Amino acid sequence: MGEATLGYSLVCDDVRLEVGNKLSLMGVFQNVFLPGFPSTVVKFAVVNHWEGEGDFETRVRVLDPLRRETVISTPGSFSIAPQGHADNITIFTNVTFSQAGPHTIQIYLSGEVVSESPLFVHHVQDAGQVN
Repeated sequence: MGEATLGYSLVCDDVRLEVGNKLSLMGVFQNVFLPGFPSTVVKFAVVNHWEGEGDFETRVRVLDPLRRETVISTPGSFSIAPQGHADNITIFTNVTFSQAGPHTIQIYLSGEVVSESPLFVHHVQDAGQVN
């Protein structure tokens, strides 16, 4: 086991791996607009960029405003070569949000929470503003 540092964590609609091992992130966001509750978001991704060295297990968890679990990913493992980095992508599908308010995205590394960031879920009346 080594050490890793989370360089950044982004939420987006989708991710593609391009030529040259580049990532293309589509629809980076921090706000979700829904017409009512409960509502289901068909797909979103959490992209985590790690720096360090070693072998690791990670998972991503989304909490509602009362800190109850909305969804949690299955554990994923990755390795970072010496003086290297790794990108870990977690895809969520058909996630149901039961209420508006500030949700929390937790990033775990080897069983420990290493980051928490907000995901703001909004109720909108106008269906034209929905994700």
